[in-house]
Amino acid sequence: MMRSVYYFDKPGQENTRNCIEIAASSIDEGYRHIVVATTVGDTGVAMAKRLKGKDINFVVVTHSFGFKEPNHFELLPENKEEILMQGGKILTSTILTHSIETAFTQKFNGLYPTIIVAQSLRRFGEGVKVCCEIVMEACDGGLIPEFEEVVAVAGTGRGADTVCIIKSAASKRFLDLKVLEILAKPRG
Repeated sequence: MMRSVYYFDKPGQENTRNCIEIAASSIDEGYRHIVVATTVGDTGVAMAKRLKGKDINFVVVTHSFGFKEPNHFELLPENKEEILMQGGKILTSTILTHSIETAFTQKFNGLYPTIIVAQSLRRFGEGVKVCCEIVMEACDGGLIPEFEEVVAVAGTGRGADTVCIIKSAASKRFLDLKVLEILAKPRG
């Protein structure tokens, strides 16, 4: 099937509503797994409300505790409650390309494999990088199966501006992960 690709003029949360609609329309095409990145939970809640009542495996992936600052969790409690109430699952996980190696890079100015992977994926846009990460994290957490075509939604900073179809794989099998389609992304 040949689909249109939506290109946004610039990255950012003003594209969130369109990305949610693009991802939600994938249900009609037979996709059964949707994975969405969220920070404070606004994008997760918006997607959860859009998917309400649908027979879909909906997973929201958040930053880890302490990502922004020590002992701080960015997901707002009321958003967490709403996502769960709407039938979503929440995974709080370390960003795969922003882990222990980042600490070594900052301390010793070295170049490590996950940093190279992250920078390589960013050539397609921040959202594509995050889509790949959240799909692997959801597989690692047992919330989506491996080797399935999954709809992933992510963004640049806040909100959503990227939608991809990804053949899922756990991080241990990163080289089996495939970005099959980019349905939406910013040009800039």
